[in-house]
Amino acid sequence: QVQLVESGGGLVQAGGSLNLTCRSSKNTFGVNTIGWYRQAPGKQRVLVAIGRKDGSVTYEDSVKGRSTISRDNAKNTVYLRLNHLKPEDTAVYYCYALYGHTTYWGQGTQVTVSS
Repeated sequence: QVQLVESGGGLVQAGGSLNLTCRSSKNTFGVNTIGWYRQAPGKQRVLVAIGRKDGSVTYEDSVKGRSTISRDNAKNTVYLRLNHLKPEDTAVYYCYALYGHTTYWGQGTQVTVSS
């Protein structure tokens, strides 16, 4: 069983920035995909940013150009930097990882952006 633990959420003013951290209990070097999803109140969980084993990265359109996903395999950690935050970025952010054919989710961290 893989544990994913997020941190870094909180209350931020619009226009500000935030760094989210996800630490995996398993080595991230061999992970197929790892990244972030978010779920706003009353909405479905959607992809924010994901990194793949081949090095490719996908960003959701609304965060392109103002977010960066990165990984430190030595620390089994993936990061998400969000800049120019907007109230519509308010959501619970979940870390996601695909090891082999098994998906894992973190418990989520709340991000609230005040206008």
